[in-house]
Amino acid sequence: MIQFLLALLPIIWLIVAMSILKMPGYKACLIAFFITAFTAVLFWKLPLINMATAALEGALNALWPIIIVILAALFTYNLTLETRAMDKIKAMLAGVSTDKRVLMLLIAFGFGNFMEGMAGFGTAVAIPAGILVGLGFDPLLSVVTCLLLNSTPTAFGSVGVPTTTMANITGFDVVAISGNVALIQMAVSFLLPFLAVVIIGGGFKALRGLIPFVLIADAAFLIPQFIAARLIGPDLPDILGAIVSMLAMIAAARLLPMKKYPEYEVEAGDGLKGLSVSQALKAWSPFILIFVFLLLTSTLVPFIHDPLASFNSKVQFYTGENPATLTFYWINTPGVLILIAGFIGGAIQGASFKTMTGVLVRTVKMNVKTIVTICSVLAVAKIMGYSGMISDIAAVLVAVTGSYFPLISPLIGTIGGFVTGSGTSTTALFGALQVQTAEAIGAEPVWLAAANLMGAGIGKMICPQSIAIGTAAVGLSGVESKILSRTILYTVLFALIGGAVCFIFPMLGLVP
Repeated sequence: MIQFLLALLPIIWLIVAMSILKMPGYKACLIAFFITAFTAVLFWKLPLINMATAALEGALNALWPIIIVILAALFTYNLTLETRAMDKIKAMLAGVSTDKRVLMLLIAFGFGNFMEGMAGFGTAVAIPAGILVGLGFDPLLSVVTCLLLNSTPTAFGSVGVPTTTMANITGFDVVAISGNVALIQMAVSFLLPFLAVVIIGGGFKALRGLIPFVLIADAAFLIPQFIAARLIGPDLPDILGAIVSMLAMIAAARLLPMKKYPEYEVEAGDGLKGLSVSQALKAWSPFILIFVFLLLTSTLVPFIHDPLASFNSKVQFYTGENPATLTFYWINTPGVLILIAGFIGGAIQGASFKTMTGVLVRTVKMNVKTIVTICSVLAVAKIMGYSGMISDIAAVLVAVTGSYFPLISPLIGTIGGFVTGSGTSTTALFGALQVQTAEAIGAEPVWLAAANLMGAGIGKMICPQSIAIGTAAVGLSGVESKILSRTILYTVLFALIGGAVCFIFPMLGLVP
């Protein structure tokens, strides 16, 4: 039990430091790194060189591809501010509706899920949150809302990478896992847009007059997502669901009779008045290019994807047993593609190369603390994984729960998501454990593999890395503890719902 508590020490520290001590994220995570390093060397007897190389692997994995995606997304957004293209984007969005609740769902739920499906790596939090703040939304509530909405779509993020990784690790059919994921998280996914309206509107009263619209947006996303996940696999569920949902929301905003409430109205400006098609395309050009580039270079277009993906370097940093192989994709990675799209889009909007490089440098300088936070968190994750700390945590949980393990199966994924901030990394940490445990207790292993993927997305809501991405996107600093306190209750609620579904559905014969 002492070993179990020691293994939990970095996680306990992060929760205490950020929720009770109100410590800034970069300081809390840096201290967590030293706690983890000290504990791994002293109690788990991890050789010093192994600890150092594990930390190096984590930091470099953070820099590429995660941090470059964040910086590229923020650069693109900041450039649209510099060129004043964001003013036109705001006007166009206000032309759809002047109801802030509708705009939030269109941007954070629709466009955010689209970005998660295409790119992942924090873009679904960074870009929508930045746009919301640009439209006059409260920065802190914008981050909380985007973190909430970005939870369950994680399993199908980055064109399905987390679920595909699970299939590679376990050897199970990828479509089978994908279908189970869609089923197991359906209840939570259904709640998300309703809760997002409650958060951004300051209470349940914000649902007044909007329930039909939310139901349309919700169903238009979930039905295509579910069908794609069950029939096609993990590549398209988020993308198809988001596109259908955005189209449905635009149509509903124009056709549904909705009562106006002054407290939820935003300044309409001139809307689309005097705005030509070419001006609209110029304003949206960086985001259109991001979509085009990510789609054309995805696995959906293999004759483009495969040659570009061949420009990579495979490196092993860890000096101990069973080192991971990091693959650095130098062209076909979301960060590079978003950066290229940003520069081309900026040029279309009339920005000089000097202006664009200036915006990029300023973006990097403004996010040094974010870089420290994310590098520290990934270093912690790698040290905990290689030293055996993660395995020891999971082993005790399995021993204590026995046949009731499905109740906490999503929770284990949640712990992984909290530590790593990545559905893919959580799969690497706990995927095999979930399957082995399922086989030991006679449960359906594909079902618990799916539960791990769901839990990873839930854990990302409270992950210091995710929170750092959100605060960086909206220009907040030192409020990480406030965001954590707002999201942790939803994390617990979703983990409980996920656990109940995991345990009850097999008993009712609802697991395929």
